[in-house]
Amino acid sequence: MNTALSWIKAYVPELSCTDQEYCDAMTLTGTKVEGFERADKNLDKIVIGQIMKIEKHPDADKLIVCQVNIGSETIQIVTGAPNVKEGDKVPVVLDGGKVAGSAHSDGPLPEDGIQIKAGKLRGVPSNGMMCSIEELGSTREMYPEAPENGIYIFPEDAEVGADAIEALGLHDTVFEYEITSNRVDCYSVIGIAREAAATFDKPFCPPVVTVKENDEKVEDYVSVEVQDKDLCTRYCARVCKNIKIGPSPKWMQRRLAASGIRPINNLVDITNYVMEEYGQPMHAFDLDTIAGHKIIVRRAKDGDEFQTLDGQIRKMDHDVLMICDAEKEIGIAGIMGGENSKITDDVKTVLFEAATFNGPNIRKSAKRIGLRTDASGKFEKGLDPRNAEEAINRACQLIVELGCGEVVGGMIDEGAPLKELNRIPFEPDRINSLLGTSVSRDDMLAIFKKLELEYDEKDNVLIIPSFRQDLIGNADIAEEVARFFGYDKIPTTLPSGEATTGKLPFKLRVEQKAKDIAEFCGFSQGMCYSFESPKVFDKLLLPEDSELRKTVTIANPLGEDFSIMRTTSLNGILTSLSTNYNRRNKDVRLYELGNIYLPHQVPVTELPEERMQLTLGMYGEGDFFTMKGVVEEMFTCLGMTKKPEYDPNAGKSFLHPGRQAQICYDGVIVGFLGEVHPEVLDNYDIGTKAYVAVLDMPEVTKFATFDRKYTGIAKYPAVTRDISMVVPKEILVGEIEKMIAQRGGKILESYQLFDLYEGEQIKAGYKSVAYSIVFRALDRTLEENDITGAMKKILNGLESMGIELRQ
Repeated sequence: MNTALSWIKAYVPELSCTDQEYCDAMTLTGTKVEGFERADKNLDKIVIGQIMKIEKHPDADKLIVCQVNIGSETIQIVTGAPNVKEGDKVPVVLDGGKVAGSAHSDGPLPEDGIQIKAGKLRGVPSNGMMCSIEELGSTREMYPEAPENGIYIFPEDAEVGADAIEALGLHDTVFEYEITSNRVDCYSVIGIAREAAATFDKPFCPPVVTVKENDEKVEDYVSVEVQDKDLCTRYCARVCKNIKIGPSPKWMQRRLAASGIRPINNLVDITNYVMEEYGQPMHAFDLDTIAGHKIIVRRAKDGDEFQTLDGQIRKMDHDVLMICDAEKEIGIAGIMGGENSKITDDVKTVLFEAATFNGPNIRKSAKRIGLRTDASGKFEKGLDPRNAEEAINRACQLIVELGCGEVVGGMIDEGAPLKELNRIPFEPDRINSLLGTSVSRDDMLAIFKKLELEYDEKDNVLIIPSFRQDLIGNADIAEEVARFFGYDKIPTTLPSGEATTGKLPFKLRVEQKAKDIAEFCGFSQGMCYSFESPKVFDKLLLPEDSELRKTVTIANPLGEDFSIMRTTSLNGILTSLSTNYNRRNKDVRLYELGNIYLPHQVPVTELPEERMQLTLGMYGEGDFFTMKGVVEEMFTCLGMTKKPEYDPNAGKSFLHPGRQAQICYDGVIVGFLGEVHPEVLDNYDIGTKAYVAVLDMPEVTKFATFDRKYTGIAKYPAVTRDISMVVPKEILVGEIEKMIAQRGGKILESYQLFDLYEGEQIKAGYKSVAYSIVFRALDRTLEENDITGAMKKILNGLESMGIELRQ
């Protein structure tokens, strides 16, 4: 889509900006400008001159010497142009001026133009140059009045000394737009002008259309029948009589030329002008060639042949819509008229057609018959039915204004009923939420008013004009607000919702951190099957009444070894440890993150509960406490700051009776760990001690957090006290630490077990335990009284448990 800025300014008269400002602003509001070019590029110091006297050149038969009045003075110009005579008014390039190119060159125009300097031609001084239309950067196609070979001649009323470029309408800029298919309204000058008015906040002044009609009735001249209303939603027809064919006015020719359309005559130019102005293709028929003065809109018949205006024979089929008269086809709807009804110079009465056709059908028809035109390119995008009436009235107005003919009264309007205007609820809060803005309600309504969207305050809805067929829902309305509020003014915000924040959901982040810690501690990831054999339960020494024996049974298993879905993850990790052991790998640490499947009832009537388990298994270097340390490291890195507790009464048949524990965190069992039972080791053919830990990730995830609070380096010194105790064997270290934590108070910073001894020097039934306890205050240096008081409370608590201090 190309438009001249002068044509836009005709409808936005207060528009004032540079070409680059126009380009940037329109692009930012959604009407993308691909580029622009000045029509007067490389044209400088060119005025209208009048040839006062012509003499022959003394030394050249084909050159003449002209005395040319340029208003301020008379200058001498030597030329070889054959078409000039005394009294002609011509474009004159003065000394130091520039032209776009040479009339004698068939190649592209020079990038920087050609500068003209005063000099001598065959010894005779020449102080300028008279120009052809080609030297002014245009062609005879766009200026049909220009001679084929020679200097351009201005009309007699041209003002001597005036700017020749302005007189030719070349002080203009042609903009090229990239219009998306949904904005069919912008395939018109009026649509672009409306966008420009809204962009620069200037009044929009569209053409005021009034048609001067005679007292006759159009129904007395022609009738219209639309047989296929699904393919032709509206057909408007008007008749103009006493047609006078001639050239269109210069202003119309210039506007068409700027849009790349060659001026032909007033009648053809009017239809092309309205198509560019309103985006509504029109067609003119010679009414005297229409049989029965009747128009019938119907489908073609398979195998029909039709000769179009370009002289080509086209083959039709049933899906091509035709414009017919009472006897024959006279045009392909929305694509091209027929040779048998074309306008000639002898036309007296014209039938104007402005219709709306089914867009997809026009596109498919144009492709099938191999003929795509400017009209079909617009129709295929789906035009506004209401625009057809406005366009045909505009054409009739121009017929009268240009003295081209007389308009018969009335208009024939056939087709399907017009649809009601779309109504969209006005929801400012929702629009701001969608855009991440805080545009006020009044500002939004001001934007909508500029775009000709009406607001029904009673129903709180926006009434969408028919030419904006792209506005369907609330998101489209929000886009209009964003375009004219300014994309550059919308603040940068992060997307909301975990699915769009560019990171993993919390559950997966916890699992990823668990993997990282396991690998940090030397474990390699293993993958185990979810399908297992029922024999697994016997290998793990599970009791016959164990809940873990209630499984989901596969309906069509690969075999007995893959006939159930696992309810414990231990078999897979122990099988992998066994494989490594029997291949003589000395130190092996493996982990797996995988689901177990716990049925709600047996037989299964619904999907089982799937629970993610982190399973750790190892043999070789390390023991029970090594595995316990891995678990605690994992808790620390997952933000679980409380100290876990361990219940030795885990009751796991597959673990060593005295070397197993339930892992409790904040009173909730989150897993277990321990040494594998020797009999289970034999069942898996593992000839060394092995240790396992299983964490139930859904329970762990409840306590995990990635929030971290910075604490600075301690400003005050710490005080350390060591205590050595004789403890009954039945008292666990965890119970001792729990007592130290309870009695230590706020100044207790940490405690560490550094010695555990059982032997002859300790009385029977007891063990020796030693702890290092660290105290520190955050706001002061501790005094001896503070340490003594805290230690006394700790020792009293330990003594109440039957623990004695070693002397």
